[in-house]
Amino acid sequence: MILGKVIGTVVSTRKNELLIGSKFMLVQYIENNELVEKYIVAVDSAGAGIGETVLVATGSAARLALDKKDAPVDATIVGIVD
Repeated sequence: MILGKVIGTVVSTRKNELLIGSKFMLVQYIENNELVEKYIVAVDSAGAGIGETVLVATGSAARLALDKKDAPVDATIVGIVD
């Protein structure tokens, strides 16, 4: 799991058909309660917005979180931190 802050959206005009309708977010890593210069693009399954702190699952867990086991996904936002 990665803790991060959503800093923007990523727009894709062409994508794999399994990802049509998915929202992509740009997430900046948080380490030791501080933002670091490290970023990841993640599919949003939690309805996160810009400025929110989120939990990101990576690897095969990212596909399972989307219920799309064949989708080419390596990172999925799975939770919003209060």
